[in-house]
Amino acid sequence: MQVSLEDWIALSVYSFTFLLGLPANILVLFVYVRKVRRKAAPIDVLLLNLTISDLIFLAFLPFKMKEASDDMAWMLPYALCPLTGFVFYATIYNSTLLLTAVGVERYLGVVFPLRYSVWRRPRYAVLASIAIWLVTCLNLIIVYIMAYSQWNKDANSFNNGSIPDSPTPPPPTCYLEFTTDELHILLPVRLELFLVLFCLPFLICCFCYVNFIRILSRLPKISRRRRLRAIGLALGTLLVFAVCFVPYNASHVVGFVRNESEGWRNVALLSSTLNACLDPFIFYFSSAAVRSMLKHCSCPLSHDSTLNSLLEFAL
Repeated sequence: MQVSLEDWIALSVYSFTFLLGLPANILVLFVYVRKVRRKAAPIDVLLLNLTISDLIFLAFLPFKMKEASDDMAWMLPYALCPLTGFVFYATIYNSTLLLTAVGVERYLGVVFPLRYSVWRRPRYAVLASIAIWLVTCLNLIIVYIMAYSQWNKDANSFNNGSIPDSPTPPPPTCYLEFTTDELHILLPVRLELFLVLFCLPFLICCFCYVNFIRILSRLPKISRRRRLRAIGLALGTLLVFAVCFVPYNASHVVGFVRNESEGWRNVALLSSTLNACLDPFIFYFSSAAVRSMLKHCSCPLSHDSTLNSLLEFAL
């Protein structure tokens, strides 16, 4: 089976994300599990959930790699088609909401330090995380339904050879092509995903982090290193939003306006895939425990303090 250039690019991005994101997120998971078991803070609970979400995403990524290597034909068992589609998209949007929750937590801690310290309890972060998982799963259940319906349609054609004037019917695909009736349902849902699960969280993140940076720049007693690290957290999160989530979510709006499923959606989706290997950089700026673990892991590499300082700065 000949693989197109677009599919080779998709396979390369999926492979890069998997190989880089899996060990990084496993390391972060180990750090946060230990930290939560000892003394959990709300930010730790949120970042632990984000790590789990990324690992679930990475666990299903090999199925998308197989799909790309088969020229976007779904040659795996049919049950994996709707399940993979649902998990793939749900965890992507789960990241937007969890990153937003991290931004809100940071903002409240800086703007209302005394008042927020009274209400700063890990159980509230647990409830927020549960709510985020429920919101994303309920909103993305349409992916499971559509993928299952599409698979049945394509699989029946493939197995029965019922396509007229086609001695070898094309193999079934997974969540790629839709009928006019399906688009009438799907396009408004995609617009709702853009507004509720991307646009609103992005605006909240922008508000929180812009004010976060503005307030930190005025604090006289904070060290320059901590100030730069906090600014790095804010800018890194906003950069992840812009690079990873804007292209794919823009396709929702364009598709709704043009009343069709845009063909470039699959290319735009690749940027969202990279989120799973970019999140660990946010973890580094967000948690002293992660920075300590990375610094500890870097110690066997060299005992030169200058080299270790450069390594920490690069991370």
